[in-house]
Amino acid sequence: MRLNFTARPTMKNGLYSLRIEMLDGVQGVNTGVIMLRDGSIRGGDSIFYYVGSYSFADGKWKGELLNREHVPSYGTRPVFGRHDVGIGFSGTYGEDGAEAEATALAGKQSIRFKAALRLLVVD
Repeated sequence: MRLNFTARPTMKNGLYSLRIEMLDGVQGVNTGVIMLRDGSIRGGDSIFYYVGSYSFADGKWKGELLNREHVPSYGTRPVFGRHDVGIGFSGTYGEDGAEAEATALAGKQSIRFKAALRLLVVD
């Protein structure tokens, strides 16, 4: 994803598409939607939902969220092992989206991934 950076961009409130790719040799990709509004994060996909908070300034953003399973993922081996997972992230943002690298703490396992957000609807 190529971000359109401008002088002093702002993190727009809105609905974003989300694409996650696992790092460090862990196989996995996921997609979903995420709503960013005044420092609050709400989002989800077909198995997980997530809630959290973020802050931003001068093209950089950071935050934390809690990832929870809302539908049992029977027949699959979930990357997070059916744990509630705390996730911290940091990255960059532009007028039309954001990118971040994150670390999820699932039980005793630490899992890194990168995320790309694309603005769909301004709120």
